[in-house]
Amino acid sequence: MDLYTYYRSTSSYRVRIALALKKLDYRQLPVNLIGNGGEHLQPAYRALNPQGRVPALVTDSDDIITQSPAIIEFLEEQYPNPALLPEDKVERAKRRAVAALIGCDIQPLHNMAVLNQLRALNLSEEQISQWLAKWIGEGLFAVEQLIEDQGFCFGEPGFADVYLLPQLYAARRFNVDLTALPRILRVEALAQTHPAFVAAHPDAQADKPQPV
Repeated sequence: MDLYTYYRSTSSYRVRIALALKKLDYRQLPVNLIGNGGEHLQPAYRALNPQGRVPALVTDSDDIITQSPAIIEFLEEQYPNPALLPEDKVERAKRRAVAALIGCDIQPLHNMAVLNQLRALNLSEEQISQWLAKWIGEGLFAVEQLIEDQGFCFGEPGFADVYLLPQLYAARRFNVDLTALPRILRVEALAQTHPAFVAAHPDAQADKPQPV
């Protein structure tokens, strides 16, 4: 499999975690999103993903799947062991609810296209920081109420954690205060020592720019 990815894209980060938890071999193909001439805007990548965003997965049968929820669900169905979701339908729904809260309600409000548009409207960086703190903070406060008191989000690492850890990376990148979220901080601490989460982290990616 080939994964088109960008080191600090939260959506790409999700897929990397899922692949690592399932211990699947794949090739990373970095797509540089920076600048007006970013590689995601070039015809070659647009032919692969008309939306011009990452991630995109090319399967072993050369099918192209875009959008991280679709990719993660595909991986869960195609490679069911180890499972990211439990068998019980209600428990599966609880984990999907956390994932949807993050993937649908929080992350889209701070993706690159939205931030660029806010800047184009001449909002100050302070106003943009307030925007980020409001939506990321409110969303993570809701997540805090939905996850369990021990272990990862629901005990063993799984579907909800795949979404939560990239969102925490973004929250820290944007200096969102997480001190009132002890359950979430517990999950973050566990992930920092788990090989799959460590391998998928933006700091471990080959396309992360190196200091000069």
